[in-house]
Amino acid sequence: MPKKLPLKVPALKPTLLLGAALLLGGCSLLSPKDKDADPAIAVATGDPAFTLEVDAPKEIRELLEKHLELKRYRYQPDLQRRELTRLLGATDANVRELIGTLGYFSPTVTVELSDTPDDDAPSKVVVKVDPGPPALIEKSDVRFTGVNADDELGLSQRLQIQETWPLQPGEQFSQSAWSRAKSGGLRELQKRRYPLARIDSSLADIDADTHQANVSVAYAPGPAYRFGPLQIEGAERYDPVGTARIARLPEGQEYDQQAMLDAQQRLVSSGYYESVFLTLADAPQQTASEEKNQAARDAQGAQVTSPVIAKVREAKLQKWVFGVGASTDTGPRLSIDHIYNKVPGLDWRAVSKLQLDKKNPLISTQVTGLPGEDLWRWFAGGKLERSPAGDFNTNSAMLRMGRSKADNRIERNYYLQYDYAKTQGDGAPPGASSLMANYGWTARYFDNNLLPSSGFGLAWEAGAGTTLTPQKTPFGRITGRWMSLIPMGERDEETRRRSRLQLRASAGAVLARKDVDIPTTLMFLTGGDNTVRGYGYQSIGARTDNNRVIAGRYLATGSVEWQRPVTIKGNTQDFEHTLFVDAGTVGDEFDHMYMRVGVGTGIRWKSPVGPIQADIAWGAQEKQLRLHLRLGFTF
Repeated sequence: MPKKLPLKVPALKPTLLLGAALLLGGCSLLSPKDKDADPAIAVATGDPAFTLEVDAPKEIRELLEKHLELKRYRYQPDLQRRELTRLLGATDANVRELIGTLGYFSPTVTVELSDTPDDDAPSKVVVKVDPGPPALIEKSDVRFTGVNADDELGLSQRLQIQETWPLQPGEQFSQSAWSRAKSGGLRELQKRRYPLARIDSSLADIDADTHQANVSVAYAPGPAYRFGPLQIEGAERYDPVGTARIARLPEGQEYDQQAMLDAQQRLVSSGYYESVFLTLADAPQQTASEEKNQAARDAQGAQVTSPVIAKVREAKLQKWVFGVGASTDTGPRLSIDHIYNKVPGLDWRAVSKLQLDKKNPLISTQVTGLPGEDLWRWFAGGKLERSPAGDFNTNSAMLRMGRSKADNRIERNYYLQYDYAKTQGDGAPPGASSLMANYGWTARYFDNNLLPSSGFGLAWEAGAGTTLTPQKTPFGRITGRWMSLIPMGERDEETRRRSRLQLRASAGAVLARKDVDIPTTLMFLTGGDNTVRGYGYQSIGARTDNNRVIAGRYLATGSVEWQRPVTIKGNTQDFEHTLFVDAGTVGDEFDHMYMRVGVGTGIRWKSPVGPIQADIAWGAQEKQLRLHLRLGFTF
């Protein structure tokens, strides 16, 4: 057998030293010109090699000053004259390429080079551009091809894309507008029914001689999707079937991107999950009958039912939340919230709160079950509270138990409620308690429940029961409220925002004999940040015999508010300016109800956590100016 020679491995340290020496030696062989060949690594220090001036209309000048290739070489060290001349020769093509994105395809470009020995730079380059007439769109064609190109159920989507197509004949062509139009049409197609839609082909044919552009795009809708069941992945602590019902994903209905986002938001807001990501299953499920009729579907318009996968990271079983805040209504406050997502033995979610507030301290808890198959869920809760009631303070207790159901737009609830309230102060009414059965109904038809810009909301609640102390007497209570957001004026092309009119109204009545004592917490007061601005919190009410403000049996409020985006130097900001008029009244008798009016102005900021609102209002009857601050939108 051949003899094996021993293999010697060199020591690591000497090897690294040798390699470093070779690399340094190789670098030293490079000429300064080689090292600076890439202008991207050139250091813009010292005097420039040349100055650059662009003589062109403003839109074109700004584009060239930012993106012209020649600009990168201004501080190139040791730039030779012949190298600069070569760069100038390529400038014409570079200018034509850049301004072609703006729709100018027959420009006149002049590049001048002159010596400037008395200046900091030895040379000066002037690029003069006469863009010529822009290319105008002569013909614009939007087509659909492939599977579902003629789907009757998708006809409205196709018509909307064609009717709102922004590149109409006579419009100036630009690359950015062309790209926005193509992607905008695709997004509209993918929003509903066709999540896998794509651009099959697109062409922008430019005739530089006639300055005309013919554009065409063909969209391939692809298969139409319907929502299958929601499947939660990552569930360990909490019932995935019950929590999936909270999402209210419309199983069996056609795919809708907004419906998926809403379902995702409901799961995140439920408190059971720290993060949620919804997606269509990679392998859509099909029944045997669907597979058998695949050819027929392809001919009539393919449809696929796909499960939706919710990948979740569960929240902790318990959580403490400490908060510090302030309100122009009630002043500074400290709050402690405790959340228990799975109460032992009950498996309901408990949310408890302790609020330390000078005017409105309270302690409360509410437990809520997961939705059943019919989507109704049980709840129970209680609260102890001290709150201002006109010129008095009220200590109250409340117990409630019932069921609730939330659909996409409608919420319903019915419950049994016990109330006890005792008002403190000279001339205050006696304490009272009651037991009442209630039914509530709320509809929200806003375009966005967190930051709405249009739509309306309507809610009402009715209850009947009996007082328990100081006497037993039947009574009834009914309330209603309404809000509408009406868009006005032209929509901003960049932000898609415009002015709007916000209208609000609310009313309530307690139906009982005049001599019946009703718990103060079931009666009405108004005034403050969310009702009649220009007046203190709960300062508008009925009057006692000694003219002190107290809760009354009848309520009516209304508000008109104009909201408009703030524009600075042509740029729309994330702020809005408002002008408003609020009015409200409370009383025990219709002929002794006096309207209070507040007028003012304010600023809205669309923050990531909801709208932050700051208002200054003048109370016409109190003749006082008040500041009102609030966070979030609620209805």
